Amino acid sequence: LDYNLACILTFPPYQRCGYGKLLISFSYELSKRDGMVGSPEKPLSDLGKLSYRSFWTFVLLTTLLDYDGKWTVRDLSTMTGIKVEDVISTLQALDLIKYWKGQHIIFVSQALLRGQLAKLKPPRLCLPHDGWAEGVARATARKRAAS
Repeated sequence: LDYNLACILTFPPYQRCGYGKLLISFSYELSKRDGMVGSPEKPLSDLGKLSYRSFWTFVLLTTLLDYDGKWTVRDLSTMTGIKVEDVISTLQALDLIKYWKGQHIIFVSQALLRGQLAKLKPPRLCLPHDGWAEGVARATARKRAAS
């Protein structure tokens, strides 16, 4: 099973502050660091589905800004750490993918991407350069050295 996160709990006073998406982002950064793609444990709650879909939308749209017309859905999955099925469902919801001759084809224009991104509130993301990556790398190295 390719789950990268099983459960997120944000207490009511702290909901809608971006902590859920921060945890989602962190789980995907860890998956990418390990060279894996991941997906949340399903079924998702209604709020979980909204949070993940919002995160996936932002990550996929920002990644597609550099799209050169040659990427496959699998390439996009590898770059983002998002499982192929989740990439496809998100791009279908955004009407950015077509099914043609037995394959999913990414169908985007830069103007459309910029328009979609302008409508989104950027989530609080955990980025590799935020300092946590170095700490994780040191802890992983210590753990491997001890084994």
